[in-house]
Amino acid sequence: MDFVGGIRRAGVPVGLALGVAVLGWAGLRLRADAQDSTASAAAALAAGGGAEEAQVDKLDKVELTDAQWRERLTPQQYRILRGKGTEPAFSGKYYDHKEEGTYVCAGCANPLFSSETKFRSGTGWPSFYAPVDPKRVRTQPDKGLFTTRTEVLCARCGGHLGHVFEDGPQPTGLRYCINSVALKFVGEDEASAARPEDAQPE
Repeated sequence: MDFVGGIRRAGVPVGLALGVAVLGWAGLRLRADAQDSTASAAAALAAGGGAEEAQVDKLDKVELTDAQWRERLTPQQYRILRGKGTEPAFSGKYYDHKEEGTYVCAGCANPLFSSETKFRSGTGWPSFYAPVDPKRVRTQPDKGLFTTRTEVLCARCGGHLGHVFEDGPQPTGLRYCINSVALKFVGEDEASAARPEDAQPE
């Protein structure tokens, strides 16, 4: 059928009909481009996640029996790191700690957070907006307390550190809310900072 002739017989202005047709085609093209971009982004994210998992696998993992953990940790450290407990707000020694250095896992000395990313959140727990390296920690859903939160664990020994929330400062917008008991501070001038595997939990 003659497209223009049909439009004229229907009494519709040719210019208006052509404009509508062009807009419709453009909308379909934009939608297709958006779908292609979304698929590309998802593929890139999946590839990045796989690379990160491979890096985590390269860590010198620490795997101990429950009896060994009880011997290695203090009762309070065991309750937090292995029992997924939480220290009372404003009770930990690092929530207002201001020295420069690195916070390592109290269970295995894995470097976790730097004083450079520590900030005052007012929550009563040490707060950081990023780990020293994404491969040093891992996260998983925590469905306790009648809600779902994101638990943060040490990627080397699997110890419970705390939780991460999406209400932190830029550049990440994240708040890693960590128990002081799960951490050990290593000052910049301490030689053990260069050999975290030699450090022992408190």
